[in-house]
Amino acid sequence: MRVIALTDHDTVGGVVEAQRAAVGAGLEVVPGVEINSEEAEGELHFLGYYVDVENVSLRERLHDMRVARLERGRRMVERLCEMGMVLDWDEVQRLAGGETVGRPHVARALVERGYVETVREAFERFIGRDGAAYFNRLKLAPWEAIETISQAGGVAVLAHAAHSGPAVVDRVPEFVSYGLRGLEVYYPEHSPEDVEMLLELCDKHGLLATGGTDFHGPTVGAPLGSVYVPLECVERLREAAAFRTQIYDV
Repeated sequence: MRVIALTDHDTVGGVVEAQRAAVGAGLEVVPGVEINSEEAEGELHFLGYYVDVENVSLRERLHDMRVARLERGRRMVERLCEMGMVLDWDEVQRLAGGETVGRPHVARALVERGYVETVREAFERFIGRDGAAYFNRLKLAPWEAIETISQAGGVAVLAHAAHSGPAVVDRVPEFVSYGLRGLEVYYPEHSPEDVEMLLELCDKHGLLATGGTDFHGPTVGAPLGSVYVPLECVERLREAAAFRTQIYDV
């Protein structure tokens, strides 16, 4: 790999460490974040590339979201315990290994305790949107997520657009009106037809095409670097970020 973007959910806490680790390795680390929004269609994820990790507004918003995520995780663990699947909250936090606790960590705890065989099974049976231990998270409207990224000097991109469903794809023009700058085109769950459709949407609305594996760890999703993304995508993204920086400098 030549470029990697660190876009953790609701935190930029690992960005500086990652950039330091990449010094001398011939690898560019793009500072980023992933912010969730929730609508009638379900969860919408917005990626922010080249955000200013020291931006006060961004850090305050992310702090509020992390606190809400922690509370959500606790409630899920409590509900699972009531259902007879005893989990230790400290163990869930250990599995998270950082400042953000999410459903994948609860799922991994269920796997380790032998209540389910896979992370996917945990989501499908218990902590997915229709699961008995599911709780809603702090909700941001799409415009709020995009605005948060933009105010931090970042380039806002809609994550895994086709995978999120036709109803989400149909709302791309609306998101563009809020300041959306790109679509995640190259993605493990996107078919060749999805990629072609999203590229046409990018051309139609003047959006950037991005991509990635949506890597969440060695046991979740596609292997790191397994999805090819043309280097041109990075170059255009970098140019867009530089342009936004000039605007905010003024």
